Amino acid sequence: MRREGWKTEVFRFAPLRERIIAASFVDKGKRTAGLRHKTRELAEAEMDMEIVFPGGKRVDALYKGFTIKTDQAPYFGGEGSAPACFDLFLASIGTCAGIYVLSFCQKRNIAPEGLKLILKTDKDRDKKMLSRIAIEIQLPNGFPEKYKEAVIRSAELCVVTKHMYDPPKIDVRATIGKEAQTNP
Repeated sequence: MRREGWKTEVFRFAPLRERIIAASFVDKGKRTAGLRHKTRELAEAEMDMEIVFPGGKRVDALYKGFTIKTDQAPYFGGEGSAPACFDLFLASIGTCAGIYVLSFCQKRNIAPEGLKLILKTDKDRDKKMLSRIAIEIQLPNGFPEKYKEAVIRSAELCVVTKHMYDPPKIDVRATIGKEAQTNP
């Protein structure tokens, strides 16, 4: 079925970023060429995240149309109205592994009822940092034994975790006033 307007095609084996940008404009049954590249630029522009300070110890991230709220616990001077930054870091690891596990099950028509992941941490008291993060995949009764190792491997595909094994360089700089507006 063809109609005028935006048409989005999902390519089953394409990476998520490619799925998002695989869009074209259909005008009277003919595709308009060159739009894919422009859509890619728009998708890449969405990678910028703005961090704002709404008050107290709250720090929010504005990203892809979402407001991701954080707050510090009361014993750190916050109100505890949202997860702390580090809580979101841990949640991103667990939810990233979780989406890979869920997708694995969905592709094999395995019902997700009773499926969950438990993330546990060990802390190095001297360094005051985590020394270990363990993810336990709790599989439901009736989960096929033949897929047990494969579902573990699917969780290990998590992009967040892969960034920890090969971390990006983080550059921090400061700009003042007009310099900030002209020097993105």
